[in-house]
Amino acid sequence: MSFVPKIIQLGSLAAILSFAIPAPAQRRPVPANAPLMVPAPPYAAVADLVLRSPVIIDATIRSAERLKGPESIGAPAGYARLFVQADVHALIRGTESVPARIGYILDVLPDSRGKIVKMTKKRVLLYARAVPRLANQIQLTGPDSQRDWTPALDALSRQIASEALAADAPPIVTGVGNAFHVPGSLPGEGETQVFLTTRDGRPVSLSILRRPGEEPHWAVALSEIVDEAAAPPARDTLLWYRLACALPAQLPATAIEKMTAGDGEAAAQDYAVVLRSLGVCNRG
Repeated sequence: MSFVPKIIQLGSLAAILSFAIPAPAQRRPVPANAPLMVPAPPYAAVADLVLRSPVIIDATIRSAERLKGPESIGAPAGYARLFVQADVHALIRGTESVPARIGYILDVLPDSRGKIVKMTKKRVLLYARAVPRLANQIQLTGPDSQRDWTPALDALSRQIASEALAADAPPIVTGVGNAFHVPGSLPGEGETQVFLTTRDGRPVSLSILRRPGEEPHWAVALSEIVDEAAAPPARDTLLWYRLACALPAQLPATAIEKMTAGDGEAAAQDYAVVLRSLGVCNRG
């Protein structure tokens, strides 16, 4: 008996597909074989993959069998649905052990001739979640959650997973709460503080200080106390990602509604300094 019919008999295919599947418009073709010595995707793109995926596996594909009939229901128009088996090399992220061989569902876009790119023996990184009560099955967390393995992508995925699990990992920023601006005694002098909202309620604030004849200096605080020696977060770190990929493009009107017009304008300009310093959240 082949592996796929056994899976279907046990009902595990239905269990896998019971998870939310991204809309067809979001799906991308599975990438073709790629050279190993290539740079990793942008930090933000990899962070998106890692942070939504409680399980990350380094594996080599052993087989990929095309599903047909009722088993393929749910695949986007034009896509083929495969049942893939892969041999595990390493568990990069996860709280439970995984067996030496795992299976998962993958939707791929055939080429112009209707052929599917050969995947056997391809080494991949799988960004996934566990399937309850099926230890040998995983569910990919998105249409781009099978990626060709490269040393750079492996290293960056491990780095981000480690950052996310650290005791001092920054909270998830959900928006801007309120802000205030205090003018200084000299023209061009002043300080703005912007308080951010977070998913778990932990404090995060931005402090922007201006002095005459100097470039504005800003810092981020992850506690109620603002350290005057603090600096902006280094680019391509989890704290940078939490800010650059979550902050709105402009300081919300609700954050400055209680200020005078002059103070509100100064606060908005200081907030813009932060955004320029952070740069674009490039997801590739």
